[in-house]
Amino acid sequence: MRKNLPFPSFALGAVAASLLLLAGCQKSDTDAAAKPKGGAPEVGVVSVGTADAPLELSLPGRLSASQVAEIRPQVTGVVTKRLFTEGATVRVGQPLYQLDDASFEAERARTAAALQKAEAQLAVARSRAARDAELLKADAISRQSADDSAATLKQAEADVAVARAALDAAKVQLSRARITAPINGRADISAVTPGALVTANQTTALTTVQQLDPMQVDIVQSSSELLALRRQLEGKSGSSQIRLVLEDGSTYPLPGQLTVSGVSVDRNTGAVTLRASVPNPKGQLLPGMVVTAKLMAGVDRDAILVPQQGVSRSPTGDATALVVGEGNKVERRRLKLERAVGNRWLVTEGLKVGDKLIVEGLQRARPNQPVTPVPAGSAPKKKGDKPAGAASAPASQAKGS
Repeated sequence: MRKNLPFPSFALGAVAASLLLLAGCQKSDTDAAAKPKGGAPEVGVVSVGTADAPLELSLPGRLSASQVAEIRPQVTGVVTKRLFTEGATVRVGQPLYQLDDASFEAERARTAAALQKAEAQLAVARSRAARDAELLKADAISRQSADDSAATLKQAEADVAVARAALDAAKVQLSRARITAPINGRADISAVTPGALVTANQTTALTTVQQLDPMQVDIVQSSSELLALRRQLEGKSGSSQIRLVLEDGSTYPLPGQLTVSGVSVDRNTGAVTLRASVPNPKGQLLPGMVVTAKLMAGVDRDAILVPQQGVSRSPTGDATALVVGEGNKVERRRLKLERAVGNRWLVTEGLKVGDKLIVEGLQRARPNQPVTPVPAGSAPKKKGDKPAGAASAPASQAKGS
């Protein structure tokens, strides 16, 4: 019986050499597949330039009527008629309510009669004073009698003035029994009906008339934002025009105009109130609505604006970008962002005009590695490439960068 012979050592060496050769071939094939054709990977770049960046502020605001009149009675009486349609437009002087005016009419008649009596007594006193003056010239009466007649005349004239003033007051009270609109505007819902007893200067308004064209927008802005805005506006062209974004997200078609800026800072909130006037011919805007006011505060001339997809955030939160530097090598730049302008960032530090910013193929670009820059949009898409904008930071992170 033959014994099993040991496997020759030269055979083991041959097998090991074969395995190493096979692994080397596979590694070479993998490296060749990983390395892009043509050497350095292609990346899409844009040339950094300057443009005018509008300085637009979006601030919360609340609408209010430009004029508001709360209708309250100035005399006491019973409401006999409501003379307007609720929700309709009323004009200055248009009657709104009629109160029972019987007592006021009686008072007017009484004062008118008192005036007539005073005027009759005035006529008698005037005639007597004139006659006594003639008799005094002829020494037919004493000077004391003539002086008494003159004094009686002056008293009669004063009585007439008092009676006339009383009649005027009675007429005013009578006119107040008919309550009229003090301004042009739309009348609100009536708080009373015919038959209700109302009192002079009561706290509850009968109705409210509001002028809705134009409307006012009260915009609250912090004092720190106001100071920053003033610094940004230095040397820039500004505009007091505003645009409103309504609660449903739609933009109001008619522009408004900034009219008043608060002259003091609220001690509790540290805010300043700005007021704007907005035309409202169709009555689309209503008092109390919450809106967003977009204020075109100015234009930042020759600002550096770059696409947001070319900016990313480091693990520490710093804004960074990759640019193609000398020798087509990738450089990482740390940026300082001021704010978002549409789909672009306004960069104040880290980039200069003429830099080639990488916006496509960011996953193939590594700092200090050579690349082949091509205009953005012309670089071939490769499997696994991230879509444009995947490395960009959200717009809300622009502030405070």
